[in-house]
Amino acid sequence: MRLTKGNQNCNENWILKVEILLRIVSIVALVITSCLVALDTETELVFGVLHRKATVKDLDVLGILVIVEAVAAGYNFIQLFRCLFVSTSFKTSPKLAWLCFLLDQIAAYVSFATNSAAAQASLLAITGADVFQWLKLCNIYTRFCFQIGGSLFCGFLASLLMAGISSISAFNLFRHYSSKDHFLVFLPRRK
Repeated sequence: MRLTKGNQNCNENWILKVEILLRIVSIVALVITSCLVALDTETELVFGVLHRKATVKDLDVLGILVIVEAVAAGYNFIQLFRCLFVSTSFKTSPKLAWLCFLLDQIAAYVSFATNSAAAQASLLAITGADVFQWLKLCNIYTRFCFQIGGSLFCGFLASLLMAGISSISAFNLFRHYSSKDHFLVFLPRRK
């Protein structure tokens, strides 16, 4: 099946619209994650005598999570700008496609790894570790823990969206190396 130039441009625009939508939603999820973690605090009376405040500084990985998610949101914003203005004005070169593919992969993997590390540290805050004499903290700071849990959900959602963006980047890269006769034959045709 041969595609005409009009069908090819229509399919390219459809892919570009999906990428723009995924980038916007991932930016929102990344910003929500960063803000929820960075601004989360709770003060409780511990052992009946001491007022103790739980903040992002209590777990180092949460501070790293805030930084990584903010950087990933900034990167996706820059890529959104590229999608909106640069891609429509000229054809992307294979070098630019390789760069976008590699950076999208890095952003997705680093974000997922940081969210996983934060989830592991948070699990220790929920269960404690009797061997190390670490107390369960989430039975004391319940609101703090629920807010961190919600932010981790948003962070994993953003990682999943960035994996989808990486798939689109891979497609945009490898179409430079495919034959033009078989371009986008698996996408639905527009009538």
